[in-house]
Amino acid sequence: MGDGGPRGLGRGAIATTVGYWVGRHIAQPIQDLAGAADRVSQQADFGVSIPVTSQDEVGTLARSLNQLIEWSGFYTHELEVANQTLEEKVQERTQGLASTVQELKETQLQLIQTEKMSSLGQMVAGIAHEINNPINFIQGNVSHLTTYFKDLCELMDQYQATYDLTPEIQATMEDIDLEFLLADTDKILGSLNLGTSRVKDIVVAMRNFSRLDEAEVKAVDIHEGLESTLLILNNRLKYDIEVVKDYGDLPLVECYPAQLNQVFSNIITNAIDAMEEANRELKKITIKTGLRSAQTAQISFADTGPGMNDTVKQKIFDPFFTTKVVGKGTGLGLGICYQIIQKHAGTIEAHSTVGQGTEFRITLPVHSSRQSG
Repeated sequence: MGDGGPRGLGRGAIATTVGYWVGRHIAQPIQDLAGAADRVSQQADFGVSIPVTSQDEVGTLARSLNQLIEWSGFYTHELEVANQTLEEKVQERTQGLASTVQELKETQLQLIQTEKMSSLGQMVAGIAHEINNPINFIQGNVSHLTTYFKDLCELMDQYQATYDLTPEIQATMEDIDLEFLLADTDKILGSLNLGTSRVKDIVVAMRNFSRLDEAEVKAVDIHEGLESTLLILNNRLKYDIEVVKDYGDLPLVECYPAQLNQVFSNIITNAIDAMEEANRELKKITIKTGLRSAQTAQISFADTGPGMNDTVKQKIFDPFFTTKVVGKGTGLGLGICYQIIQKHAGTIEAHSTVGQGTEFRITLPVHSSRQSG
């Protein structure tokens, strides 16, 4: 018989059955395993789960792979969390380091600025002392010379009233224009006296501005500090800048005088620079003082400069921020002002509108919480 008989049919049925069983119980599960492995490796899908349909080797392999996928997902998640935490810590520490470096740079420059001001104060005090002695000598002699001149003029008047002048004396008087000489000499002596008084005022202002003898908290007249500052800056103010003083009644304020004078100087200098750079036709600085409350003094400086926009106002007290051209400003002036006023437990605010000028308002407690000595 050939293969087409009953025996052949039996073999075909067996082969089909075996093929079906192999496909269902071996080939398909293995394909499922391969598909799951591909999803994990290609898509990082750790939520995949392989159905376990038997207890044989294929089932054992499926259970093992499921466990491996679960562990891989767990450890991958833990690794991602750890990596994120590490990145956050690195970023946080990097920012902290950058902030520390910035603070160190600011502190260094502020120390340099403080040292410069201290050196300047010592130099100013030394110059004031050296100028003061000869000026006192000159002023004393001018005073004596004025008295002597008046005595001589009185003597000449008495002589002319008592005796007739000879033609020679009258000719000499006309040659030297005695009447003009006497009047002009009196004016010269007055100018000398005024000039020496002016120099003495400048010397006093220089000493008051540096206030090296008052490094501790002192009760001082704020107006005296303002006047000293204006006198020091007079060479920049006297040409075409009007200064309006609206001083109110202020008690003595406990403060560090030299530091406050530095604040006044920085603010007024900035106002001068702003008005000059903008080439404003009207250049005016208004200084106003008064009591904001019984225990709080207020000083304001308003200029007619170009004003500031909101972006500049937000940064005006930041160290190193400046709107001046390179080489004109360090950006430390107003930052130092802010720190000095904070040191005094006061406030400093900038109010400005573009095209309408700028006003700085300072408040200070009348009585300081810091102890002198």
